[in-house]
Amino acid sequence: MADNQQMMCGSCGSSGLCGGKGLVTLKEGAWTNNPLAIQVLGICSALAVTNRLANSLVMGAALIFVCVGSNLIVSLLRKYTPHRIRMVAEVAIIATFVILFDQFLKAFYVEMSDQLGPYVGLIITNCIVMGRAEAFALQNPPMLSIVDGLANGLGYAVALAIIGFFRELLGTGEILGHEVLKEAWYTPNQLMILAPGAFFALGMVIAAFNAVKGPEAEEKK
Repeated sequence: MADNQQMMCGSCGSSGLCGGKGLVTLKEGAWTNNPLAIQVLGICSALAVTNRLANSLVMGAALIFVCVGSNLIVSLLRKYTPHRIRMVAEVAIIATFVILFDQFLKAFYVEMSDQLGPYVGLIITNCIVMGRAEAFALQNPPMLSIVDGLANGLGYAVALAIIGFFRELLGTGEILGHEVLKEAWYTPNQLMILAPGAFFALGMVIAAFNAVKGPEAEEKK
């Protein structure tokens, strides 16, 4: 078992998750360098599908699935993929996982598939997924690449869920179809379920993340 773990983690060592690199990678992707709130990547879906919390959760799950799967396969094939065609191979791998998730939705959750429309398919061009495959999975062992994909997917999904939560709550007074803010005393803010509301919500989430996280070391100087 130890030998197998070391092979998966490469030169990471045997203490902790990938010799301690796993926890660092997890924190980096999910919090320190959050792809949506800090790097401001993948904002198209953050603006387009977050008018409902359910949509946000499914889109977040899609990105986790694609990011983890593509990172794993890219890492496994990194020593066998010619450098000149690496990006073509990465796109093909990412597209495979996107198609699998898209077909799953169409088979079992038709209504959700219709609500998300083309945005699941557009994960193929999501710079978060492509960026992690190119910048991380191509240079790191499989286990650590899985952690990186999971971390960035979770970081994106949590930020997306926060946006979807507040947009649905303030825009309709409901959460997942259940009334929370009674119409007797709350008038739904229709702006929050429209495109401008998405920009406001995204801006507030980015501001909140940066306020809690604090300035970078070089910014303090």
